[in-house]
Amino acid sequence: MSVYVTVGALDSAKSNAFYDAALATIGWSKHLEFPDWRAYSEGGTGKGFVLWVCKPFDGEAASNGNGSMVGFMVKSRSDVDAFYQAAMANGGSDEGAPNPRPHYGPDWYAAYMRDPSGNKISVVYNG
Repeated sequence: MSVYVTVGALDSAKSNAFYDAALATIGWSKHLEFPDWRAYSEGGTGKGFVLWVCKPFDGEAASNGNGSMVGFMVKSRSDVDAFYQAAMANGGSDEGAPNPRPHYGPDWYAAYMRDPSGNKISVVYNG
């Protein structure tokens, strides 16, 4: 495994449904799972960047970090749109619908959302 990040889950089933649907739109899928933990990667290979969705190890409730965000770079504006729609349809909440964000750069097109546990997620095309 190379670089990874973990996001806490309040309800593993809801969080897994959210990430299964949203990540599938950009070619990501589960590659490893054990009780209350699921790992996702591009193509489900376990190579490259890995996202772990899990209940906190200490047994306390998951909470989201102020200023923390996981961002996924994608290959097209339509990937941003599809990810956002899947996220909204699977328990996500809107933090910024798909739109150009010229203050980040002339080709920056992004959407922002929160997963069912409140973790902030972005999906970006910078073409």
